[in-house]
Amino acid sequence: MIENMRRNIGTCHELMAAIEELGFLPLLDGGVVGFSAEEMVDSDCRYVATADGWDWPLWKWKGPIITEGSCVYGKFFNGKAGFVSKRWWPDWCNWRRSTKSEPAPGSIEETILLILHEHGSLITRELRAMCGFTGGKMRSRFDTYVTRLQMQCRIVTEDFVYPRDRHGKEFGWGWSLLTTPERLLGKDMCQCDNTPEQSRKLIASHLRHILPTASEAQIDKIIG
Repeated sequence: MIENMRRNIGTCHELMAAIEELGFLPLLDGGVVGFSAEEMVDSDCRYVATADGWDWPLWKWKGPIITEGSCVYGKFFNGKAGFVSKRWWPDWCNWRRSTKSEPAPGSIEETILLILHEHGSLITRELRAMCGFTGGKMRSRFDTYVTRLQMQCRIVTEDFVYPRDRHGKEFGWGWSLLTTPERLLGKDMCQCDNTPEQSRKLIASHLRHILPTASEAQIDKIIG
């Protein structure tokens, strides 16, 4: 199916439609040829260096896709970012949460979730500071915990926040605005009538359908 998907996607709304159709889509190349937003968009929408810095329409679409589309965004694919449609989210969340137990009392992961529950949503650097990761080399250590929680479907990205220059123009790569899926989607969307194994089988079957040339090892890596 991925081979039959329309290439040269040129607009944010076309990419939204592709995500809805596929159900799962990494943002950047994750090892399965053709299975990423980066590979599906038109060359004009990919990264390019400019005299003023850079331009990357695909990167700028992430926020609108999350806020206007019908998908969830986070580091879901082997620690790399991508999209999961809301249609598939209950089964995805059901399986992923079953692979790891709830964060242990007093753990850093629990602290992160408690702070997010209290504040609703926070950009990464605010959350990092509230968790006490303020010293040297703390950013990468903290990001490891956040990525782990995203892989478990306990944290998602609500939107992206960009600094503005003195003319009010957004610039830079932007900051992830993190929250819990329960807050973003509602508790019902994080529950599923299937067992975790049933959810995994459904996801695997769907991925084999949309990625007929992918190996079982590649499918397993996507599912996690």
